[in-house]
Amino acid sequence: MLCLVTDRHQAVGSMSTDDVEPLLRLIGDASRAGVDLVQIREPDLADRSLEALVRRAVELTRDTKTRVVVNDRVDVALAAGAAGVHLKASSMSAARVRSLVPRSWLVGRSVHDVAEAVTVTASRSLDYLMAGTVFKTRSKPGRIPIGPESLEAMARAVEVPILAIGGVTVRNARRVGQTGAAGLAAISEFVDSGDRMDVVIEELRSEFDKGRSSLL
Repeated sequence: MLCLVTDRHQAVGSMSTDDVEPLLRLIGDASRAGVDLVQIREPDLADRSLEALVRRAVELTRDTKTRVVVNDRVDVALAAGAAGVHLKASSMSAARVRSLVPRSWLVGRSVHDVAEAVTVTASRSLDYLMAGTVFKTRSKPGRIPIGPESLEAMARAVEVPILAIGGVTVRNARRVGQTGAAGLAAISEFVDSGDRMDVVIEELRSEFDKGRSSLL
């Protein structure tokens, strides 16, 4: 599974903008190129603007296989017709979310170590985990990477599919596949793809699959 996590500031190249048009173009390009999941993560966007962004993203991806989830905001995801929600450590529990949303919804959660992964999956309410930060990343320059070894330990410890995030690129996607993870998520690798989105997605899949095949 490949997931595009949004950051309009990176897409625009400015930390002080509410312009979502470049981000929507990125989402459209990624969905047409075959990305599986788009996580809308814009915590500093006003509620009304966030809902409008999610609605437009859902519409852009309607005729593709791409599903749109919203970071943390269950209310916005429901109102905008998204396919699910991605929970933070501070979000409501996955079990609580399940009691509020359609059965078909995707519910994911961020984790940072094995103990957390085991704890949050005990309720059997999650469809996937997103683990990181795996490698050094410009999105969170102060975060100490957990490394592929910790990712591998998490993949062995739980049955829920795990996506790697944080500094994931074509160059290290094979190593991610070797951990037993189910996929990967990225921000910068997609933002930096320019007009090569289809090529980047193909290369990410190819390198990841090579890593996975070494486990067989």
